[in-house]
Amino acid sequence: MEQQKILCVGLVCLDIINVVDKYPEEDTDSRCLSQRWQRGGNASNSCTVLSLLGASCAFMGSLSAGPVADFIMADFLRHAVDVSAVIWQVKGQTPCACCVVCPSSGSRTVVLYDMNLPDVTAEDFSKVNFRQYKWIHWEGRNAEEQVKMIQQVVMYNSTLPRQQRITISVEIEKTREMLYQLFAHGDVVFVSKDVARHFGYESAEAALRGFYSRVKAGAVLVCAWAEKGADALGPDGVIIHSDAFPPEALVDTLGAGDTFNAAVIYTLSNGGSLQDALTFGCRVAGRKCGFHGYDGISRDFTEDWTKS
Repeated sequence: MEQQKILCVGLVCLDIINVVDKYPEEDTDSRCLSQRWQRGGNASNSCTVLSLLGASCAFMGSLSAGPVADFIMADFLRHAVDVSAVIWQVKGQTPCACCVVCPSSGSRTVVLYDMNLPDVTAEDFSKVNFRQYKWIHWEGRNAEEQVKMIQQVVMYNSTLPRQQRITISVEIEKTREMLYQLFAHGDVVFVSKDVARHFGYESAEAALRGFYSRVKAGAVLVCAWAEKGADALGPDGVIIHSDAFPPEALVDTLGAGDTFNAAVIYTLSNGGSLQDALTFGCRVAGRKCGFHGYDGISRDFTEDWTKS
């Protein structure tokens, strides 16, 4: 029987990454240390990390045909990510992000243009063969449509024994009111530090306590807090914590959150405990911050962690 995959639904874009020794002042000319093209987008990045960790995974999102999409599809192929669920749009352009990465300060500044490419709809999603998947993760975007997609999975799950059901996870990263409806629809809910602070919470623990009434019964709520590590809260009411694992030298924090999410999903989808998932998430995210891109993450790292 073919191995069931993890499906990530959300954004893929082109990241044009400029690495600088200091963040440029406005209205000045400066040279960067290096520049590269990289496949980006939260859901896309999480697929990259899942695949590098050894998971069988797939991506669902929108693309528009052209040279940028050719680059993106070639990179998905290089990372063994299934792209059979990609939706090819006839209107709009593939999104592009200009990223400035500054290792000396640890900052990563992103300017994204993705306003005219339609997102995946519930009608698109209705064509997905759910039997292929054991876990489906949504990066919060067009939330009203995404809720309809999740309802399709809930209906499918209702026909199956509990151990065969698809696990549903959602990420609420941006401070947009329409995204907050997703809190109530995930078995695992990732909420960002930015959203937590937007609501006035100054720690991951405070955010979990404050937001937990929004999630459905039995759900797990997870909040990463950069250099302070990450916390999680499940239905037992116990806060679980992992410290951060910073690299020896901070190089590239772009995509660290997507890496954390992927490593948590990887562990939970393989039957690991919530504590193991949180700690592994912090370890992999910390390691990723020590090099550019993602290819320093490997299955060997997963095996070393499993043995430890």
